[in-house]
Amino acid sequence: MEGVNHSRVSEFVLLGLTDSPQLQIFLFVMFSVFYLMTMLGNCLILLTVLSTPHLHSPMYFLLSNLSLIDICLSSFATPKMIVDFFAQHKTISFEGCISQIFFLHLFTGTEIVLLISMSFDRYIAICKPLRYSSIMSQRVCFGLVATSWTVGFLHTTSQLAFTLYLPFCGPNVVDSFFCDLPLVIQLACIDIYVLGIFMISTSGVIALVSFLLLLTSYITVLVTLKDHSSTRSSKAFSTCTAHFVVVLMFFGPCVFIYVWPFTDFLVDKVLSVFYTICTPFLNPLIYTLRNQEVKTAVKKKLSNQ
Repeated sequence: MEGVNHSRVSEFVLLGLTDSPQLQIFLFVMFSVFYLMTMLGNCLILLTVLSTPHLHSPMYFLLSNLSLIDICLSSFATPKMIVDFFAQHKTISFEGCISQIFFLHLFTGTEIVLLISMSFDRYIAICKPLRYSSIMSQRVCFGLVATSWTVGFLHTTSQLAFTLYLPFCGPNVVDSFFCDLPLVIQLACIDIYVLGIFMISTSGVIALVSFLLLLTSYITVLVTLKDHSSTRSSKAFSTCTAHFVVVLMFFGPCVFIYVWPFTDFLVDKVLSVFYTICTPFLNPLIYTLRNQEVKTAVKKKLSNQ
């Protein structure tokens, strides 16, 4: 890595969320609880789906992969942030900073494609129910997940290919609790405004277009469900609304941060917390509270322990 980046900067300083000692203690307790609950909730969903035969369906297969990604997304920066609340000097090595950018874009890019796959699954199940089994075969499901990770990897490598060759020779203060592309490339010793806007806004445009596609898909599904008044339709409506809430929570912050990458808003920190910590924490609650099958399977698994 050092061979491709002729940098005099060996580490970056993370300003974190606040410099108030009292607030840091409060945030330490809160985010420690959030992180622990995120791990427990997503691991429970993952294990429940894997160990419950009647949940071995395309929807729950994709859901279990979403839980896996949420475990990864909440772990790339949150543990360091929690530890840094008690650190006098919040620093991260150059390699560690690049690694955070790599994993952030890998997991978010993968989750975007996976959420589109989940939307496709619900569209086929509701709008083309007679062809559902043939279309959403095991091979297709594995292909969708493999595609998600491939797209995520290609996306993050395209972002890093641009970043690694920038010269970082002076400023090294990152105004956040983790390294993100818009904040880090501003510290380069050359004028990267135009190229940086293009590269980073590309992520925002991808997120925005993906969100609009998902919105169109779910509107189509909900309109189809409106014409059917049955218990099955009610269950499908509940599932789709849960999916859409997850989509809204994930895409909203991503679009705001990356469509306007070089703005200095305090809300950017709040949104970063939201999609890296709060969304992975809330996903298990949303899916278990609004899905009777998952709730029943989770209760059964817990009662058998």
